Amino acid sequence: MTPLLSVRALSRVFSSPGGILRKKRQFRAVSDVSFDVARGEVLGVVGESGCGKSTLARLVLRLITPSSGAVLFDGQDIASLPARVIRPLRRHFQMVFQDPYSSIDPRLTVRSALMEPFMVQGIKLTAAEARTRIDDLLTMVSLPLSMADSYQHQLSGGQKQRVGIARALALSPALIVLDEPTASLDVSIQAQVIALLHDLRDRLDLTYMFISHDLALVQYFCDRILVMYLGRIVEVLPRGALPVHPYTKALMDSAFIPDPHQRRDIPRISGEIPSGYDAPQGCAFAGRCPLAEPRCSQTLPQLAPLSKAHAVACHVLGPVSHNIPVPLEPRNAV
Repeated sequence: MTPLLSVRALSRVFSSPGGILRKKRQFRAVSDVSFDVARGEVLGVVGESGCGKSTLARLVLRLITPSSGAVLFDGQDIASLPARVIRPLRRHFQMVFQDPYSSIDPRLTVRSALMEPFMVQGIKLTAAEARTRIDDLLTMVSLPLSMADSYQHQLSGGQKQRVGIARALALSPALIVLDEPTASLDVSIQAQVIALLHDLRDRLDLTYMFISHDLALVQYFCDRILVMYLGRIVEVLPRGALPVHPYTKALMDSAFIPDPHQRRDIPRISGEIPSGYDAPQGCAFAGRCPLAEPRCSQTLPQLAPLSKAHAVACHVLGPVSHNIPVPLEPRNAV
């Protein structure tokens, strides 16, 4: 089956302006990222702050233009399309932003905010059709119909995020990118939002790309996990599989366990994260990795499969060291 979303060798470089006492520099936010998202799948993306997760999300939806690479949505490359062509396609892929406080215009009522997607896409609705659609969207995200005439300041954080989800669903998209949708919410509200997203996925046959720093949540909610470090994918981890890459292990070990009888000492990663302005020649994690060998700092490891759904970018722990045959054609995604 053809993936709903295919990303190939996607990169984004940001340039900083030079000056009298400084030269122009380039920051590599995302470097040579490739992966597929199957229809109905929930793909998680995790990594430290600044690793390129949110930039990747915006590249996938063409909110920013990639420096190179391809983004194929339902077989069509949207990475190079002009704005006038891509606008009508946006109804098929939407985004729920991290901060519900800033993603909704405070001057608009909930009703007006939910009508925005239809206005942008030039979809004309009669008053009765608009009222019915707004009622359906509010019901879909478990909000009372009376909230349609409320303003942002009258809503709680969880209610605002539900409005953001309803707005993303307005045009019946196939793919929704969720950029840390629960980060600003209380734990109890987070659970409600995740339950809602799970229910919507089953009812509407949605596909999610779920970005989060909450590793326990990603392990629970996602079918596969992309682990990013300094703009690159270092491991693709299927649900239930044990991590292989030292960086992934460190991330998983840092997840808080509420049971005091299961808590353990967490080994710390020493060293500094390299700068995206001056990325190392080899593995970006080599300077912090306890397993690093001389070749790690000299040659960039490529993402290669350990199994059908598990891949890792590591010289020491990769397919060769495990005596796993590597495909004749190099691949960067599972």
